[in-house]
Amino acid sequence: MGVKVAVVGGGSTYTPELVEGFVTRGDRLTVDELALLDIDAERLAIVGGLAERMLRRAGWSGRLVLTGDRDRALEGAGFVLVQLRIGGQAARFSDETIPPRYGCIGQETTGPGGFAKALRTVPVVLELAEETARRGAPDAWFVDFTNPTGLVTQALLDEGHRALGLCNVAIGFQRRFAAHFGVGPERVQLEHVGLNHLTWERKVHVDGVDRLPELLEGSMDLVSDEVDLPAELIRAVGAIPSYYLHYYYRTAQVLHEQRNGKKTRAEEVMEIEAGLLELYKDPLLDTKPALLEERGGAFYSDAAAALVASLHAGTGDVQVVNLRNDGAIPGLPDDAVVEIPAVIDRDGAHPLPVAPLEPDMLALVEHAKGYEILAARAAVTGDRRIALRALMSNPLVGDFDVARPLLEALLGANRGYLPRFFAGDAPAPYAG
Repeated sequence: MGVKVAVVGGGSTYTPELVEGFVTRGDRLTVDELALLDIDAERLAIVGGLAERMLRRAGWSGRLVLTGDRDRALEGAGFVLVQLRIGGQAARFSDETIPPRYGCIGQETTGPGGFAKALRTVPVVLELAEETARRGAPDAWFVDFTNPTGLVTQALLDEGHRALGLCNVAIGFQRRFAAHFGVGPERVQLEHVGLNHLTWERKVHVDGVDRLPELLEGSMDLVSDEVDLPAELIRAVGAIPSYYLHYYYRTAQVLHEQRNGKKTRAEEVMEIEAGLLELYKDPLLDTKPALLEERGGAFYSDAAAALVASLHAGTGDVQVVNLRNDGAIPGLPDDAVVEIPAVIDRDGAHPLPVAPLEPDMLALVEHAKGYEILAARAAVTGDRRIALRALMSNPLVGDFDVARPLLEALLGANRGYLPRFFAGDAPAPYAG
């Protein structure tokens, strides 16, 4: 029996990745209806047109719906995937450019920029989850790919929603290690541990044998270039950090680069997206263009479609997701949302226990998790005192005299998207 899948932010340039993932998993997941929801009708028509051509090329016989009507999209959906961006790339540009003026890293998922994005995003995603619970199919799954994924998932689970968070960092590492060792991705299993965008690869099993020591001692070009960290640092840590750890491990260097004219990622993505949308308009294009990999969503299709397929079919395979800790990482609360491998079946994701984190890793994870909990609370309540505490507790801020004026700058720049902080303001719409 088939299912309905709704994609919130269906006009995103990521969508062809997702369509490709569903097409290649038709043996485990029969999608009867795919609903793409977006408030930007022109963009949705362009992306939806390519999605239609891709699906028909694959021989798909289901129904594709392009809509700006939230209720229509969510009605009867068994899976709701969220990949929206509140405020679009313009808001991301503010996230990346305001913090450096106050001596802080400017980035859209970590530091003050990630905090601003969380304030804009959490209330909208919670509203979507509540509407899914009302309108979706019984026991519908709500899957969040919207950053900051771990923080958003924490808010969703704290509110009791049937939700999981998803990121493409782990699957990206898996694919790159598989290529390095010349094996299929299914033969590579990672011990990927931490919080979303704050993780380490502590084991790289290839056919059951841990090849991490070999990588650390001999193949550091593959690793250090990927994560933008020196080999000496990675060997000292004894694990492969995700790219996002370089914001914590080399804060001064990154801030120097940001303050000295380095193009922001928002500007780069704007250019890439403009090029992608022009490609998508081509009526002869019916496959995912190679340029999409530069967008930052490489392997997203595999991660998202594999998760939905396994939840639907109950295959019991292991995937990396954001979910409650439930004792998997010793020393962290059970209700803390972490990013680790889990067994996926029809009942959901079941975290696999891992060895304790090293003291430096645990300290950073605990610090960041405390910030995430406060930031989620601030987003829901619109309480400026909680927001100030959250920003002060962010590992990339940590100073009251910085946090206070920075908070006012971030709130002011995002006023149109933060009605809970500015009573009486009409909320701005979300963007894909």
